[in-house]
Amino acid sequence: MIKITRALISVSDKTGLIGFAKYLESKGVEIISTGGTLKTLTENGIKAIAIDDYTGFPEILDGRVKTLHPKVHGGLLGVISKPEHKQKMEELKIPKIDLVVVNLYPFVQTVSKPGVHLDEAIENIDIGGPSMIRSASKNYRHTVVVTDPNDYKTVEESMKVNDGSVDADTSFLLMRKAFSHTAMYDTAISSWFNKLAGEKFPDILNLSFTKKQKLRYGENPHQGAAFYEPLFTKSEFSPLQGKELSFNNMLDFDAAFHISALLPDNTVCIIKHLNPCGIAYADDTLEAFRLAKRTDPISAFGGIIGIKGTVTGELAVLIGETFVEGVIAQKFEPAALEYFSKKPNVRLIEIADFQEALDEMDLRPIHHGILLQDRDYATITEKDLKIVSKKQPTEEDIRGLMFAWSTVKFIKSNAIVYTEENATLGIGAGQMSRVDSVQLGATKALNVGLSVVGSYVASDAFFPFRDGIDAIAKVGAKAIIQPGGSIRDEEVIKAADEHGLIMVFTGMRHFRH
Repeated sequence: MIKITRALISVSDKTGLIGFAKYLESKGVEIISTGGTLKTLTENGIKAIAIDDYTGFPEILDGRVKTLHPKVHGGLLGVISKPEHKQKMEELKIPKIDLVVVNLYPFVQTVSKPGVHLDEAIENIDIGGPSMIRSASKNYRHTVVVTDPNDYKTVEESMKVNDGSVDADTSFLLMRKAFSHTAMYDTAISSWFNKLAGEKFPDILNLSFTKKQKLRYGENPHQGAAFYEPLFTKSEFSPLQGKELSFNNMLDFDAAFHISALLPDNTVCIIKHLNPCGIAYADDTLEAFRLAKRTDPISAFGGIIGIKGTVTGELAVLIGETFVEGVIAQKFEPAALEYFSKKPNVRLIEIADFQEALDEMDLRPIHHGILLQDRDYATITEKDLKIVSKKQPTEEDIRGLMFAWSTVKFIKSNAIVYTEENATLGIGAGQMSRVDSVQLGATKALNVGLSVVGSYVASDAFFPFRDGIDAIAKVGAKAIIQPGGSIRDEEVIKAADEHGLIMVFTGMRHFRH
């Protein structure tokens, strides 16, 4: 047990401060305080000792130095169970400080403001606060540290049941939170300065995430999971309704969101196990959904729907004809929300600006570390295309090929997609050989009664052999768009010419593992 007789309070966030300080005062706890915190306490009738009166040394350098003093840190770090510590503290007249209540200068809030000046950011780097937190945390068996206003009640409850003392388990819990707090604070500073310098891949990568929500379960029901969001980013993945999200749901929602965000307005994509099973855009989202669903209506069952546009009441009814796990869209009309309210298990997520919510970096864990890369947002224009076949494309063909190319990047490698000018027809994903994906995509289309005759075919990487071209010609496709770059490009181009196919190279690969 740690008997609380003296507390040092210095906080930027004054939420709940007065109530907590009044409770401490009612228990006879001596309060030491600094600057603005002292002013707030005294204005509310709470007796507190100014830090410079306590240390006998004035606050200096515009308040940059006020708590960096042996009388403060000796009081926090003293192990009173050790006779030599106790003797030295008595000799130097250093009283024990049993409780330190500190939260730090608002660095993250400051640098998140548009156009923040470097000098303002620097002045919001706390020095004394983290030092006190670390001192108290290191000595948690004898000093209680509180960094979160939500924990004031925790301390009060412990003191109430322990006759003014805080129990060891509570102090240990608060210590763990305190070290996480200072680690996150230092990470924020490091990350912001790296960003300011334009360094995306620093020699030392500091990452800090805060828990947004507990998830229903992980990839499987026996696996626990939670969702964390990084510093400087506030996730918009907060459902308007629906069951608690699972790990897999979050992955599929993220995929649906990213695909829709990077395609034209009124795009609809249907995601199943991180793979799109249908993508289309049209003049309105209702028609786009019809086109996307027809690609693979069987796989659409239990999928996640991504919509870059508005979900009307009519579209909601159409979506509801098939079981879906959730819908993420830019807007849900009241009639749509009313309809889905009768299907309370369907998760609905609304993000008004898909483009603004995109994140730049892709972070993936592996068993002994993490991999970090730029997200694959690279695009090409018609001017980047290299027509390598004898048969030349029309303007309509170019539009169809560009749509096919814009969708294949979202499909697991080896990826092949058959499309019309604005909608997918068949998708071959995740096969170990490219020719298997070619055959799978055509078969999937034919199985649901869609013809791929005259279709556009995109491949995420080059064709290593002509067998893929032969298979594409066999099902009647019209044109192929692919990166090129194989040592057998001549053989592949020759195959296209033999079959009278249009073939264009992009010079860009879109592997998706």
